[in-house]
Amino acid sequence: MPIDPRVVVTGYGPDGKAVVVRDTLVPPITARALLGQEMYLMWGTPDGGATVGPKAPGPITLPFFAGIGGTRLLLVRFPPASALTGPPSPNDQAEIDAEVQERLPGLIDVFDPGDTSGMHTTDTLDYGICVEGELWLELDSGAEVRLTPGACVVQQGTPHAWHNRSEIPALMAFVGVGARRSA
Repeated sequence: MPIDPRVVVTGYGPDGKAVVVRDTLVPPITARALLGQEMYLMWGTPDGGATVGPKAPGPITLPFFAGIGGTRLLLVRFPPASALTGPPSPNDQAEIDAEVQERLPGLIDVFDPGDTSGMHTTDTLDYGICVEGELWLELDSGAEVRLTPGACVVQQGTPHAWHNRSEIPALMAFVGVGARRSA
């Protein structure tokens, strides 16, 4: 049975005691350019660093990638490759790109225009955990690693792509930390 992404957030009540301030299912964000993927934007913190306590800010989930010191928590459900219908018509590309930019600002910026391999590079330190199904991590060197539930990936800003070669959806949980790219 697939997982329904839900976020439970704690905070402080008027008496200073810990309380649950949010407990809700998170709806997926989809776009035609994502070819069946479901993005669940769970939580995020401001660029420059997180704060905790009674006056901690609420979630910041957009832009898609955090700036230096910011964080993003998301789940991504990848459909099986067999369920994909192929790339969109080039005539629709501007409209499709605009849809992604509206729903998930910044996401499309990490992909090379016209490249359909899914290879991309981000200025984030990403911690990824395979939660359901199986997924393949591909690097630009050609190296590939099969991820199954419980596999943890530390993605250090390298060019990479994700592929679901199985017949069932795969779910990954990601924590992205905005980072400075070293020379």
